This record gives sequence, structure tokens and C-alpha cells, in this order.
Amino acid sequence: MQVKPTHRTTPLFGIHKALGARIIEFAGWQMPVEYEGIIKECLAVRSACGIFDVSHMGELMVRGSKALEFLQWITTNDASRLKDGACQYTLICNDHGGIMDDVILYRLKEEEFLLCVNAVNRDKLLGWLEEKAPSTLTVEDKSDDYALIALQGPRSMDVLGQVSSVEPADIKRFHFSCGRVAGKDALISRTGYTGEDGFELYLSPQDAEAVWSALMEEGRRYDIKPCGLGARDVLRIEVGYPLYGKELTEEISPVEAALMRFVHMEKDFIGREAIERRLRCGTQKVLAGFEVEGKLIPRTGYTLKKDGSTVGRVTSGTWSPVLERAIGMGYIERGLATPDTPIEVEARGRLHRAMVKKLPFYRPSEKTT
Repeated sequence: MQVKPTHRTTPLFGIHKALGARIIEFAGWQMPVEYEGIIKECLAVRSACGIFDVSHMGELMVRGSKALEFLQWITTNDASRLKDGACQYTLICNDHGGIMDDVILYRLKEEEFLLCVNAVNRDKLLGWLEEKAPSTLTVEDKSDDYALIALQGPRSMDVLGQVSSVEPADIKRFHFSCGRVAGKDALISRTGYTGEDGFELYLSPQDAEAVWSALMEEGRRYDIKPCGLGARDVLRIEVGYPLYGKELTEEISPVEAALMRFVHMEKDFIGREAIERRLRCGTQKVLAGFEVEGKLIPRTGYTLKKDGSTVGRVTSGTWSPVLERAIGMGYIERGLATPDTPIEVEARGRLHRAMVKKLPFYRPSEKTT
């Protein structure tokens, strides 16, 4: 049995060190959390362009006869709507309706699909898919075959257009094209995790440094900045995107997580009956956003209060550079999840006033070509 190293590094680790990035451990990987500073990096993505190394993400290939039929059963969204060159956000649930992971599903061709999964769930999902897959299918872990670079922000199309053989504007949202970036083969996907327009580039690991360097060089005129996981987390909270391990767990269903728009109840899939029961009976708590008065940054695990009673808990929180206020997400009693409901955040024995807000907190003006 091959033993994987405890802390892995991406093909771009040397570049991160050379740029002076602060490195942290994340899901078993040594990853850059920030370069010049999280606030500067966030504002660059909102106003211009940021470049991220997200090569820690996992890639699982499903291919063979009836691959679509299998993925329809495994995932919650309607995979039958995908044509070659299209992708979708979807969920993988367990028998109890709990979320095992949220993923992007790519249709490469008729009987060949790629799942981009969260790093922390890579091994779990690989074993689970292998167990569920019929003999007509092969499930392969292709994670070591890919580096993944995300280019995000309103100027990302301009930057990519300087070095891409494919016209970025021709790629629609949640579609992808295979071409060359800086002379290197790449799968170019118009997706991201910031709420801004942007692209994710799947590359051979040996080509990652050359592509990163070319994008940084061409991006100078567009004020590109390298961005770490810290900025990525702030940006996703601003637009209300969930993170596995925070908003999403195997105990949380799409009903509580407010993700039913990604669940196609007109088909059969693993967890459907349990989700249907939760819809019918209702859930005690739901995911909601909130803003905090004052300077308190809500942290994971802080208690949410109403009239002295505990009504929920914080899952994620941050200072928003673009909104210039403290924001957070958490699970709260359903009856209190209405926007503009006053609540309190308890931190270190003190109560801080907060207000429930509709997600997303911030809605970028996305290009939707």
C-alpha cells in the first residue's frame, strides 16, 4: 500500500515561496494563504484580476458505458442536460440526504466525465464511487495529472485573451474548451469560486509554472495580483458560497443549506427519499447570512442568540473589504431566517448586535457572454 505524504505541495509551490507567500496547511496540502495581504488581494479580484493556485482540488474521471446514467444516480443536479463541453455545479449526497461533497461535473464526451472535488473529500469520494460504480464503468483518480489555476475578476478575460489560443469570450458560463494557454495544452473552464467572471485552467503539472508566469506577465497591465486561500475564503463568503466542512457536511442536507436549486427532484438519486422527507416535514434550521455591528469578526462556532436563547451557530465569518463591514453565515432557526431580523452573536461572553441579511451579501456585475 502506497503511503501518501502528510503535507503535499502543488507544482507552483516554488513560485509561492519566491513571491513571499505565507504558507499554511490545508486539507493535507502546503498552500499559500496570502501574498501582499488578504484585503488587497480581494479588492484586486473585485476590480481587476486575481490569480489563484487551486491545484489541491481533486479530479476524478468516470468513463464507460452508461456513465451518464450512473452520474444521474450519484449526483443531485440534472446531468442529462449537459452537452459535450458543458459543466454544472452539483451535489453528492449519502443515503440520509447529507452532503458528501459539492462538485463541478464536466462532460468531456458522451461516456467520459470529470468531477472536480474538494481536496478534503478526494479519497472518500474515490472509494465511494468505486464501490457504487457498475462493472461497465471505470473510476480513476486523475488528481496527480492536473494542476489547476484560477483566473478571477472583471479583467480575467482580457488577461487570458493575451495568451490563449481560444477566444475567452466564446466560452459561455459553465462551459469549457480545450486549447492552448501560453503554448501549453489546457482545459479552459469559465467557472470559479469568487462570484466574479473568471476561468479555471486544468493543465499538466509540468506546465503550471510556465502558464502562471505568462499570465502574471501579461496581467501586469491589468493590475493582476496573486491571491491565496485567505482571499478566496473572503470572496466566497461575500457572495454566499458554501465551503465543505463549514456550511456543508454529511449531516446537512440541501434543504437546510438552501441548495435545492441544484437538486432535480424529478429523477431518482441517492438521498432523494430523505431529502423529500425533509422538504415535507420541514427543517428546524436553515443557512442564513448576517451582518454584525461594530468590529467583531464572527468566527466559526460562535453562538447566535435571540432574546437570550441560543438559536444557531456561525459557520463562516469575515471582514468584507468591498462592503467594509463584518459578515457571516450560519445555521439559524427557520423562523428567524427572514432578512432584517435582529439577532446577536455571542463571543467570549459578550453579545454583539447583528442583522440577518439575504444572501449573497454582494452581487458582482458578471459578464455572461
